[in-house]
Amino acid sequence: DVQLQASGGGLVQVGGSLRLSCSTSGFNFRNHFIGWFRQAPGKERQGVSCIMGGDGATFYEDSVKGRFTISKDNAKKTVYLQMNSLKPEDTAVYYCAAAPWETVVQGFLNPSEYNYWGQGTQVTVSS
Repeated sequence: DVQLQASGGGLVQVGGSLRLSCSTSGFNFRNHFIGWFRQAPGKERQGVSCIMGGDGATFYEDSVKGRFTISKDNAKKTVYLQMNSLKPEDTAVYYCAAAPWETVVQGFLNPSEYNYWGQGTQVTVSS
């Protein structure tokens, strides 16, 4: 069975940092995109960043560029999201998701392109 498990969320003050982890199993890590998405109350789910399990290509949503860094550990089949300089608008439930690379055709950060999802982890940035 495909499994993705997100962890690492929490409460942090403005300007602080958190590192999210997404541990995966049940699929070929190297030929999938693994992405981080977030959903704030009353808002649509939004793509944050994704990484190709094979060549490590990365993509970021504009508002997190320069603050968030996505990385992977192929041996552990785990993807990380290092979040620095956190802002109140980063508050959301963060999800990780995966999709075979060949099926991602309309946008690397488009949630509808991803078919495997983990449970979310809450990130709250207090001001």
